Amino acid sequence: MDDLITLRPAGLYCAAGDFYIDPWRPVHRAVLTHAHADHARAGHAHVLATAVSEGVLRSRLGAGLNLQGLAYGEPVLHQGVRISLHPAGHVLGSAQVRVEHGGQVWVASGDYFLSAHDERNPTCPPFEPVRCHCFITESTFGLPIYRWRPQADVFADIDAWWRGNAAAGRPSLLMAYSFGKAQRLLAGVDAGIGPIVVHGAVQPLNAAYRAVGVALPPTQLLTELPDGPARAQALRGALVVAPPAVHASAWARKLGDFSDGFASGWMQLRGARRRQGVDRGFVLSDHADWPGLQRAIAATGAERVIVTHGQEAVMVRWLREQGLDAASFRTEFGGEGGELPAPAAPADAPPVADPA
Repeated sequence: MDDLITLRPAGLYCAAGDFYIDPWRPVHRAVLTHAHADHARAGHAHVLATAVSEGVLRSRLGAGLNLQGLAYGEPVLHQGVRISLHPAGHVLGSAQVRVEHGGQVWVASGDYFLSAHDERNPTCPPFEPVRCHCFITESTFGLPIYRWRPQADVFADIDAWWRGNAAAGRPSLLMAYSFGKAQRLLAGVDAGIGPIVVHGAVQPLNAAYRAVGVALPPTQLLTELPDGPARAQALRGALVVAPPAVHASAWARKLGDFSDGFASGWMQLRGARRRQGVDRGFVLSDHADWPGLQRAIAATGAERVIVTHGQEAVMVRWLREQGLDAASFRTEFGGEGGELPAPAAPADAPPVADPA
C-alpha cells in the first residue's frame, strides 16, 4: 500500500488528494497547520486552515489569501480524502492535520505543545491526541535535556524580574517571537506590576488574538508614548515585549536604561543566555519537551512514526528502541520561531537513556 503522505521538493504531499501540508514552495492546494512563517508561506492558490487562524494568516500572508476555514474537528472530503484539523496547543489556530483514505489514517502534527505537567498554552486550545496508523511528529526539542518547568514557576520568575526592575525605575525589555510567544507571555504575566508596551510587530497579532476572544492585558506601542523626559517617565517600571531582532538596536536604545530578558526553550541550554547577551533567560517554549513528545506519540497509538524538524536522529533511535517503525523527513521547517538555531545532535550519538 502506498504511503498516504510523502516528501516532495515542495513539502509534505498527499497524492490521493493532490494537496500539500505546510509546503515551503508555492503550490495549488495547501493545508496549513499554523501561521508561523516556516509553515505558512505566501503564494499558494488555495489554502485550507482553521477558521480561528484566519486573522493571523491574513495579517501575515495578505488580505487576498484564498482561504477556506474549518472548525476544529470539522471534516471535509476532497477527492475521496477525508481531512480534518485538530488542536495542537502551539499558537492561535494551530492544528494537526488528520488525513484518511483507503483505510489509512495519517496525522501530520505541525508544531505542538505538550509537557510533563498536563499544562496548556492559555492562548489556544490544548493538544488533542488523534488516533492514527502513522504520526508525523515534530522534534524541535527531542532530547532528554529538554524538560520544561511548570509554567507558573517561569512566570513567577518573570514577574519577580519585572517587579525588581520596576522598583529600580527602569523598563524590562522581554524579547520573544512576535506571534505566539509574545501573546502567551502577555497572558501569563502579572499586569498589575506596571504598564505594558509592545513593538509594532507584536501589536497587530495581539489584535488578532483579542478578536477571537483571547484575553490579553492592555498594551500600547512605543511610538504612542511622548518624546523626551515624558517618555522616560512613562517607561519607568514598564514591561516592553518585542521580537529578538530589536536586541542592540536603535529601537531598543529608545528605552533608556533597561534590563533585558529572552524567553525561549533554547534558554534551557547552558550558555544560551550568554550567547544572546541578555541579562536574564527564561525557559518558556510553545513546543513539546522530551516527555511531551513521548506522551503525544504514545497517545496516537501509531505503530509508525515519521520525525521531522529538530533532533531527528536521536528521536528516531529512541522510537526504534521502543519497537516502533520510525524514520524521518528532512523538512525546511525551523525551530523555536527562528530565535536560535537548534544544536545538532551527532548522527552517531549513543542510544538515548531516559533519565528519571
